[in-house]
Amino acid sequence: MNVSLILIILLVGAFVTYFAGDKIASKVALFFSLAALGCSVVLLNHFNAGENISLINAWITQPKISFALNADGLALAMLLLTTALTPIIIFSSFGNEYKNAKAFYALILFMAFAMTGTFLAADGLLYYIFWELALIPIYFIALIWGNGDAEERRKAVVKFFIYTLAGSLFMLTAFIYLYQKAGSFLIEDLYKVQLSACEQFWIFLAFFLAYAIKIPIIPFHTWQANVYQKAPTVGTMLLSGIMLKMGLYSVIRWQLPIAADAAIEYKNIFIALGIAGVIYGSIVALRQKDLKKLLAYSSLAHVGLIAAGAYTLTLDGFRGAVLQMIAHGFVVVGLFYAAEIIYRRFETRNISELGGIRTQSPKFTSMFLILVLASVALPTTFNFVGEFTVLYSLSQINIWFAVLGGTTIILGAYYMLKMFQNVMLGETNSKIFADVSINEGISMAAIIAVLIFFGFYPKPITDLITPSLETILSVIEKKYSTL
Repeated sequence: MNVSLILIILLVGAFVTYFAGDKIASKVALFFSLAALGCSVVLLNHFNAGENISLINAWITQPKISFALNADGLALAMLLLTTALTPIIIFSSFGNEYKNAKAFYALILFMAFAMTGTFLAADGLLYYIFWELALIPIYFIALIWGNGDAEERRKAVVKFFIYTLAGSLFMLTAFIYLYQKAGSFLIEDLYKVQLSACEQFWIFLAFFLAYAIKIPIIPFHTWQANVYQKAPTVGTMLLSGIMLKMGLYSVIRWQLPIAADAAIEYKNIFIALGIAGVIYGSIVALRQKDLKKLLAYSSLAHVGLIAAGAYTLTLDGFRGAVLQMIAHGFVVVGLFYAAEIIYRRFETRNISELGGIRTQSPKFTSMFLILVLASVALPTTFNFVGEFTVLYSLSQINIWFAVLGGTTIILGAYYMLKMFQNVMLGETNSKIFADVSINEGISMAAIIAVLIFFGFYPKPITDLITPSLETILSVIEKKYSTL
């Protein structure tokens, strides 16, 4: 048994969902997403038992390309994030009706397939193929089922598509150059390539452009807020909860070990860019009047801190970044889902038109408050574990990095609690807010359970990812010491 089974389940699920028809498409998609989650848990047990669940097969002889899937602890953590969030995202959509539902849910599963492949791929060209495949379904999801004016939506989605595709072409160029040096696209062979300082700089920069757009890191973030706002909530969840993690994961897996010298030489610059995103995202979030846009800029601030942690090139930085990737994935999906629940009742995301929900729906208010507190890294929540570890790693590089990075907690607490006050509290709203349905309650409870459980006990994830991160860090140190 190996990890290719997950890809098969998701790909077959996408086709079966499409041919199942509109009436049962959502239920079929949910079934296959839960099957993928169950298979991921089984594979994790095999991995913990010491079995090899990776896969490598020759694929194309010229150029030498392998169908290689690497299932180490880091890849499995991202696999579990993807397969855990996908059924939650699908289940959360049951309160909405979609035209051509079979295509909608098939695209969700196909996107999960592509993102899973990106996290598992151990061959550069295979990784690039999965990376690009993930872009196609979200393009159509946002374009066809998105919100607002069709022309504005089209402009936002096309801008996103062009930005990310252009960045990916730089990465492809880097892979082609590396292939000429290594004679292989296998990641283990690319790690061994010895490059001059000049070569490493350009390779590092090519990867950075692809990842900075996807994450996004300022100043490559201009597509994000509009796409998050215009996409349907399911699309926004997929983008913020999983897809942007492809860029953060790839920084650790591909960029830093391959161009180790450049990573060490210029790390302060890229840490500063990440922290700049923290401050910029937080300040802009303070001024937002649309609930979805506020959450989009909040996400920008949080991923800026994750990126800064990754670029510290320390074990604590890597570990904190991965922990925060997973925590952020769950909390941001929960927050966008809460915004969707509000929109279903009030048909507006304008914060000034909300308020007074607490008196009508105390259960929803309590769950929303937990998500808000998790977002601002309240101790005992999963986000606190990740953010504290990242800030500690930043303090090891320069105490001012930690001080400035810590503004995400201060500013985040201010704008998130202010948002909660304006949206949930105050006098009873003239519009009726029905209490959460069973489906809505299950989705939010599942997310909250993860955030609280791993807030108290992050050890299973820490133990899973640490050996892989130590291996990557040793590759970086070994390459740097030989130059």
